[in-house]
Formats: sequence, structure tokens, C-alpha cells
Amino acid sequence: MVIFQVSSGYYSLKSTFIIMRTLPFILLLLLAMNTYAQDQESIYNSNADAARDLSQAIQKAAEQNKHVLIQVGGNWCPWCHRLHHFFHDNTRIDSILKSDYVVLLINYSKENKNPEVLAELGYPQRFGFPVLVVLNEKGERLHTQDTGFLELVKGYDAEKVERFLLSWNRKAVNPETYR
Repeated sequence: MVIFQVSSGYYSLKSTFIIMRTLPFILLLLLAMNTYAQDQESIYNSNADAARDLSQAIQKAAEQNKHVLIQVGGNWCPWCHRLHHFFHDNTRIDSILKSDYVVLLINYSKENKNPEVLAELGYPQRFGFPVLVVLNEKGERLHTQDTGFLELVKGYDAEKVERFLLSWNRKAVNPETYR
């Protein structure tokens, strides 16, 4: 065995080889952890009064002739972050949201599961997270959407999301437009 001296002590070639082999994995792990930590921005407010926020969103939707789109999820959920960013980064989707919906994020986490509001919304958490709920301007639930059906590989399918949003806006559910 070859042994050499470094200022802090003796190391064998075998020890050096082991360190050199594991170093890339350690660096990759640190990079992944850093990326995950950066993605964990707080988009949901676990301290928010969901009942009050929902009431305000319904009132705003009535004033603006829009529907309410609720995204239920939590800061712990990577797919919730992906959907949130997809909504804002895709200019077509962002435009539809601004035109047709009042968007509300409702937190579901160990700190605050908002059980009363989710019960009022028909227990959308049964579909997993994130989950979307569409309300009309009166606060009546029109649809609950399992977002798994809107996914594409590691993100969301723009065509499916657009079709979903356009299928549940005020114009689409107005019987006057069916003629």
C-alpha cells in the first residue's frame, strides 16, 4: 500500500481514491438540495384566513363578472409550485386567468389544513395536490379538477390547461351561448 504524508496526517492512496469517487455524488446531492430549497418559496400562506379570503374572492368575482379559480396545495408540494409557476410563466394561460378568473390559493399543510373551507368546497383534497376548484360568482362550486390529468412529463400540458380554463369560464357555462 502506498502511503503519503499531507500536512494534517497520513493518507493512503486507497483513501484518496474513495474520496475522489464519492466527491461527485456529494456535490450532486448538495446541488440538488440547493435547487430544491430554492424551489421552496412560499406561495401559500399557512396563516391566511381562508374563509375570509374565499369570501373576498367571490365578492371580487361578482363585481368583475368572473369565476373563482382556487388552487389548493401547500409549500411542501413540488407540483403545486410547478403549477403556480406554469400559470404565470405561460403568457397565454396567464392572460386567460386574468381575463376570466379571480385566482385564490388555499393552503393545505400540517400547520393549517383549512378543514372547514375544504369541506365547504366538497373535500377537493381527495384528488391529491394541487387540486383546482372552480366557483361561479355566487360561490357555487362548478367543478373540481384533479391536476394529474393536466400534466405532461414533469410539468403541465398547455393545451389541456387552456382547454380546462376555457371550458369553465363564465361564457362556457352560460346556456345562452349554447345556441
